[in-house]
Amino acid sequence: MMRYDFHLHSALSPCGDMDMTPNNIVNMAMLNGLDAIALSDHNATGNVAAAMEVGRSVGVKVIPAMEVATAEEVHILTLYPTLDAAEFVAKRVYEALPDILNQPEIFGQQALMNAQDEVVGYEEKLLINACRLSMEELFRLVTEAGGVFIPAHVDRHSYSVLTNLGFIPDDLDIRWIEVSRRVTDISAYLDSRPDLAHYSILQNSDAHYLEDIAQDGGELDGGFETLFRR
Repeated sequence: MMRYDFHLHSALSPCGDMDMTPNNIVNMAMLNGLDAIALSDHNATGNVAAAMEVGRSVGVKVIPAMEVATAEEVHILTLYPTLDAAEFVAKRVYEALPDILNQPEIFGQQALMNAQDEVVGYEEKLLINACRLSMEELFRLVTEAGGVFIPAHVDRHSYSVLTNLGFIPDDLDIRWIEVSRRVTDISAYLDSRPDLAHYSILQNSDAHYLEDIAQDGGELDGGFETLFRR
């Protein structure tokens, strides 16, 4: 049984605290009893390699990931089997973002860091905007790269596929969905939403601050490889 938290933001996300460095994230996850985490910044993977390096040094599996805002302004958690796959998709997502500069005094810094938590640069393009890729286009891109396409925090009233579209498109072979920490009883939630009963469920923290990283986390049978089985 693997204990996980697959939705974490680093200081590269403008809404992420500057204390969300690769070392701080990985070591907090270890202290919280997690076996595996995913660094899933908004529309970018710039700090994933550093977090993976730290994870290898302390025995915490770090899965490459990214939270993408689609053209429908739906947030999708995407997980990848390799860093190369994540960076391939991230390049396409970045190209599809509007050319709007970040305003750090309003939105926050977008810090790029190495495995020693040193700031090696700042991303200038604002990362929290919706990209031009539709859900369908993103699904095909992610799955072609071998990744997993997971509608994020479907229970929330903002940036959720159920809020923005009212349904999960059944023409996409979506197998996993994510619920937020607000769902205290997943079985009861699914009873209230029988249309979601056939999906596999992940519950993540969506942490932007160290103290929000999951304690003990969710439990995943069969390890992280389970996510990538088709």
